[in-house]
Order: sequence, then C-alpha cells, then structure tokens
Amino acid sequence: MLIDTHAHLNFKAFNRDFDKVIKRSLDEDIWMINVGSKYETSKKAVEIAEKYNGIFAAIGLHPIHAKDENFDALKYRKLCQSDKVVAIGEIGLDCFKDYGLFKEKQKQMFSQQLDFAKELDLPVIIHCRMAHEDLLEILKDYQIPGVIHCFTGNWEQAKQYLDMGFYLGINGIIYKRDLKEVIEKTPLEKILIETDCPYLTPPQAGVERNEPVFIKYIVQDIAKIKGIDFQRVAETTFQNAKNLFRI
Repeated sequence: MLIDTHAHLNFKAFNRDFDKVIKRSLDEDIWMINVGSKYETSKKAVEIAEKYNGIFAAIGLHPIHAKDENFDALKYRKLCQSDKVVAIGEIGLDCFKDYGLFKEKQKQMFSQQLDFAKELDLPVIIHCRMAHEDLLEILKDYQIPGVIHCFTGNWEQAKQYLDMGFYLGINGIIYKRDLKEVIEKTPLEKILIETDCPYLTPPQAGVERNEPVFIKYIVQDIAKIKGIDFQRVAETTFQNAKNLFRI
C-alpha cells in the first residue's frame, strides 16, 4: 500500500480521464490526496474524494493566486463539512514571480489560512518556492502540524522544519535538484511521498504527464539513497500519512 500525499487530479490536465487514472491507482493499492490551489480546484478535489474510497482532499489558496483572490473562510469552511477534507493546502509563499509586488499579501493570505487550519484542527500542506527564510519566520509563531511539500531547501533549512515538527514531502524534484543529503539525514518517520502530478514526472515513467502510479519510483529512489528496502519505505511513509492526516 502506498499513498501519494500530493496529487492534482482536480486540475485541467486530468479533466478527461481522472476516473481512469484513479482506477489505475487504486488497482495498484495506491491512495491519494488531491490538493486544491484555489476555491474551484479545492471544490473539485472534495467532489472527487467523495466518490472513492482511498481518495482524500486538501483545500486552500495557493500563494500564486493571492494576487487575484482573497481567502474566503466562509466558502472554504463549507467545503470542510466533508469528512474527506484532511488538510488545508496548498498554502505558503512563492517568490518565483511577482513576489516583490505581492509579498505582503501572500504573507497575509498564508497567516489567515494557518489560523483557519488551527481553528479547524487540520494539518497544513505548505508550498515554498525560493522563500524559506520568510516562511520560517512566519512559522516560528505557530505550533501546527503539517508537511513542507516538494521540499527544495538545504539540510540546515530542513532541520529547522523538522525541529518544528513538520514532515518533508519528497517527489520528482529529486531528479532536478540534489536532495541526497536531505533524504539521507531526514528520519524516514518524517518523510512523506508525493508526485505533485501532473508535474515533476520521474524520468523512469517514460511519459510526459505524471500520475499517482509513478509514486513507486520516488519510493525506489528514497530506498536506494537510504540503503533500505522498498517495503520499509512504503510502509513507513504510509503510516506517516495516516498519522499526519488522521486517515
């Protein structure tokens, strides 16, 4: 049993065949959490999750949408009426584009959603691109469970997140960035596995669009880096997800 803790079958790339992708995943005993990036994709994540066993949803406003939208707690609260909602996310900071112009609004939206998650007693799925110092500064004022999705920082930053109690999300970014030290030093009990599909496809997949069945390649490479067997990584990361998301 595996669980892809960060998928986007609620995105346009899967509009035509998300049901087939889900069937392929469930046939291989792979569960998933579909993660929203704004209200529409959050709503779709919930709708998909309610149709299947082993499929869950996270809802939230991604920082890249902060310049165009505000976080409407009332609308998102209604989505949380579904018991398939297991986290608030993905939320966070992203300085890849227009960060200087919208930095303060991103921080405001992030803090609002951290407060929202605490109020609802839900963990958070945190996006961080090129903004680790700002993110760590905000998080030091919170005690909240969660995962740093698609971790891209160095070991010193990883250690700070781990000391705060966060898990690290490992996905196909490992084929673009050298995260060997981070994976070696992070306890397996603090790692979650993700695809971030349809993005970050492992080269072993041999196709352009990523999907949850390719999570096995992430497990294989974590096992190789840590010098342990596939089954141990699979079982431990599955239990990690159960512990964090209470599923």
